[in-house]
Amino acid sequence: MRKDIRLSGKGGQGIMLSGFILGKAASVYHDYNAVQMQSYGPEARGGAARSEVVISDEEIGYCGLYQADYMMAMSQEAYGKYNDDIPEDGILVVDEDLVKELEHEFIGVPCTEIAEELGAKIVANIVMLGAFNAAGDLVPQDALEKAVESSVPPKFKELNLKALREGIKRVEEMV
Repeated sequence: MRKDIRLSGKGGQGIMLSGFILGKAASVYHDYNAVQMQSYGPEARGGAARSEVVISDEEIGYCGLYQADYMMAMSQEAYGKYNDDIPEDGILVVDEDLVKELEHEFIGVPCTEIAEELGAKIVANIVMLGAFNAAGDLVPQDALEKAVESSVPPKFKELNLKALREGIKRVEEMV
């Protein structure tokens, strides 16, 4: 089993943290191997950014993506810039309020709106991570929760777990 995963959005949305958490969930809190890479434009904050994660139950020989079998997009610019290798049967999850022009089948979740309802727009990436994981069945939920708990400051742990679970819930309600 090998999962080639791309998380994308704007610099400052927490895309790199989301990729780190996903890789940590796979390799530290579950028995998968994982590698995470990140890239963002020279403008960093506000420009297109991506984090790529490869998860496998075997040794990972090639650390790059062969194609984006799983992709999440939290900005129109990032979707436009990084969508060129999504296969026909790939899973694409987008923040439906921020990504509106799509060429692929997708699952839309209003992650930023959900985060605002929770009282902190800054956790939109964690809402998206929960939704994305539920849609793609990437790692076990308990491993993802443990990775979130160990990756955010203690005073924001409950808010982030609530955001993660809300994202999961929204996708489960759709399916």
